[in-house]
Amino acid sequence: VKRELRDRGKKKLLEELGEGKLPYLTPADADFHHLQKTRYSKLIFRKSDTVPEELHQVVQEGFLTLRKHDCFFQDLVRIKGKDFFTPVSRILIGNPGCTYKYLNTRLFTVPWPTEGCEIKYCSSQIHDACKALIKLNDYLHIEAVKALQGQYLLDTKDIKDTSVIDREQNFATSLTEKGSFSKDQSSCYVPEDDYTSLNNRTSYNLTLLNYMDPLQMPYLKQEPYFGMGNMAVSWHHDENLVERSTVAVYSYSCEDSSAEETSDWNLKGRDPAVWHVGLKVAWDIETPGLAIPLRQGDFYLMLDDLNMTHQHCVLAGFSPRFSSTHRVADCSRGTLEYIFGQCELALQNLQTDPNSMALSLKSVETAVVKQVEEIHNEVEFEWLRQFWFQGKRYLKCTDWWLKPMAKLEEFWRKMEIMTSLALQEVRKKEQTEEQRNETISCLLLLLTERQRLRNEWTARCQSEPAESLPEEQKPECHPFWTNEESNMPLPFDLEEVIVHLQNLVQ
Repeated sequence: VKRELRDRGKKKLLEELGEGKLPYLTPADADFHHLQKTRYSKLIFRKSDTVPEELHQVVQEGFLTLRKHDCFFQDLVRIKGKDFFTPVSRILIGNPGCTYKYLNTRLFTVPWPTEGCEIKYCSSQIHDACKALIKLNDYLHIEAVKALQGQYLLDTKDIKDTSVIDREQNFATSLTEKGSFSKDQSSCYVPEDDYTSLNNRTSYNLTLLNYMDPLQMPYLKQEPYFGMGNMAVSWHHDENLVERSTVAVYSYSCEDSSAEETSDWNLKGRDPAVWHVGLKVAWDIETPGLAIPLRQGDFYLMLDDLNMTHQHCVLAGFSPRFSSTHRVADCSRGTLEYIFGQCELALQNLQTDPNSMALSLKSVETAVVKQVEEIHNEVEFEWLRQFWFQGKRYLKCTDWWLKPMAKLEEFWRKMEIMTSLALQEVRKKEQTEEQRNETISCLLLLLTERQRLRNEWTARCQSEPAESLPEEQKPECHPFWTNEESNMPLPFDLEEVIVHLQNLVQ
């Protein structure tokens, strides 16, 4: 629904524009800083010389290491029922067991080194690269907290009395000196709830790394509203984030003789040789856009609700470029801890007879059956099929995900047995007719959805883009089984099961 609304908004905006283009400013324009301060104040930009040189060095070496080990992949995403490769190649690195979902694709983190978590990397260089990124993550967390606190001071300076402002300034100084944010600083004005809030909105749990060499791309979209030129990433809001959380982006464009800046560039608009981030107020044709050059080692922060009120795009230069985009991903339904908890909840309804060892359901109440079958679908389509659709890409860095995915599959197999047992129960006619029909209707709805999604994932694995991938990257349609495989209680194709259920309620 959101995508449909966005498409309508885009169509309407382009209709209003006609053949014309909206104005946009770069730092070379006289009104740029005034516009940034008044309409884009929650975008904070920092030049590379503000970042410690040692951090630049380890992070940039890390990028090159991951590239050398072929750890970046173009994602095969799904938009409006069709599969497309992203122009940008990506890898997700972050907290162990975390995932990030965008464009109907769930990415699984290559875990960065974490105390108490055993992670076997394919090489010590990959370990070092991941370690460098967690260092960058910690640095950007501190910078984001300081930037948010600076915003807080700006927003309140006109309405607070002097003594309050003094206390706030003392707090900002203390924060800058300590380089982190802790609850002990209780002498400051900011309420304790705000400490928690600022920490939560800047505690990045993962980073999505991007790589693109524009000169190797056969085609790049043109920016449609302002005439900003080649886009590496189209206009968008970042998805699946904690509300009002800060996004931090570190940029590294590789120096190359073919990618030098156009030194005599004096035409209106941005220098096409240099990478830029573009910003605009969402669905607004009154406010000029911004195009800000991204030079090697620069970073920027999108604070608070900027990601909701504004859209951003990435404008390609001539040189290859890496970026590390640090996010507070909404992991309420996207961690191993969460999905294992769901599995345990579902499996509570399965019992084993101590004598015969026969399996049975504790309850066939509709609400219980519904909950179990919904979790069954979630495990299969949000986790197992998402993971195996991405081929063996994660093995380039680590085999960390193989054990938890095997455990999830074991739980899922038990849920297949539970579906089979539920079907047996409704055939027994031991419930009242009303209860039985209610349970059958519930099963019909969820099994029809399961059948539809299995067909969709099977088709995706056999699509032309999927078939074009190298063998080690090809999607795997897993789990999959044939009727001859007797160890599965139900067929892969549920058509006959669905028809049988439909006949039961007629």
